[in-house]
Amino acid sequence: MKLSLADYIGVFIHQTDLTFTNYVKNKLAPYNLAPEQNLVMMILFEKDGITQNELSEKLMKDKTNIARMVSSLERKGFIRRVVNEQDRRALHLYLTVEGRALGDKIIPISEEFNSLILEDISEKEMAEVKRILIKMKNNLTKR
Repeated sequence: MKLSLADYIGVFIHQTDLTFTNYVKNKLAPYNLAPEQNLVMMILFEKDGITQNELSEKLMKDKTNIARMVSSLERKGFIRRVVNEQDRRALHLYLTVEGRALGDKIIPISEEFNSLILEDISEKEMAEVKRILIKMKNNLTKR
């Protein structure tokens, strides 16, 4: 028997991700920040000075996509790139004064978003969701 569209877990996960992304997109619009750019900023709020390669690995995005996002954030004045003196190919990313100030506005948005999506979900349920999603991801990456 052929699966219907509603039976494909990938479709359900994609629709859920679109709902998440649209919510965040609307909240970030006043700050001229796209949801994926917000992920870059959140990583820099945690660890300022990481390289573009480290960022690419953390977000599981190709280097070209990361370079494009970083260039956009740099044009907006939120981050700056600094060439590594020992390895001129490595670019370290640092928040600017404006980028740090933006954190006061967007970190609460991210925290509110996380609270909303986890509403009525226990720690045990969340651990199970993570466990299952990791298992699904591993099913694909081991192939």
